Amino acid sequence: MIMAGLYPAYPRQTLTALQTLAGKETQRYMRIWVQTLVPPAITMTLYFVIFGGLIGSRVGPMEGYSFMEFIAPGIIMMAVITNSYSNVATSFFGAKFQRHIEELLVSPTPNYVILAGYVAGGVGRGLCTGLIVTIIASFFADLNIHNLPVTISVVFLTAVLFSLGGFINGVFAKKFDDISIVPTFILTPLTYLGGVFYSISLLPEFWQHVSLINPIFYMVNAFRYGVLGSSDIPIGIAYILIIGFIVAGTVLSLWLLDRGTGLRS
Repeated sequence: MIMAGLYPAYPRQTLTALQTLAGKETQRYMRIWVQTLVPPAITMTLYFVIFGGLIGSRVGPMEGYSFMEFIAPGIIMMAVITNSYSNVATSFFGAKFQRHIEELLVSPTPNYVILAGYVAGGVGRGLCTGLIVTIIASFFADLNIHNLPVTISVVFLTAVLFSLGGFINGVFAKKFDDISIVPTFILTPLTYLGGVFYSISLLPEFWQHVSLINPIFYMVNAFRYGVLGSSDIPIGIAYILIIGFIVAGTVLSLWLLDRGTGLRS
């Protein structure tokens, strides 16, 4: 069993380790910003042009808002979710593949610091992408923030949650192809069915109940409430689910690190 994280750590050394690891993860995606930040911006711009401009003009208003205003929060959340997830998944698996993660794990760095460093990188990339998409959205829709604390807290917590998800994916991945399985077959369908382009009130009763099983549906609606003041679900339930998943993801990630899962040859 890998014994990392069991050594005593002093607060100053722990903070230095966290800053170093988080800084490395930040420099990683900023150094190749053309590959990490530009493509999502282009993709989301196409969503606004095609769904908002071309299709939206035929759909008409949604929940009292123009279709472009309605889908803008969901598209922003799509960018935050996918980039937070993919950043940590690819980074941690890359460390495994290049076999320099062992040096970190056998150092006096506590496991929670290792996890926090990778999550910080994912959150940073997710928020940067979300900010870029928000700026782009402002050219297509008139966005007036309804509740700033809700908007900031929901997008931050969501970025943390999917950074943890990317970390877990990176732990279990055995080859580079495994990194794309979860986003392709799970994350993308859940995102598209999470109320990004429609209100749950438009669905038949059966599919409304099915939508309530999708956790991303709650995150999109909570963020939409923060931006527009409109939501299909109670905001309190969304916070409970997001925080609950974060706690579960943190516990699982630390347990996997402690066991050395996916790190043995």
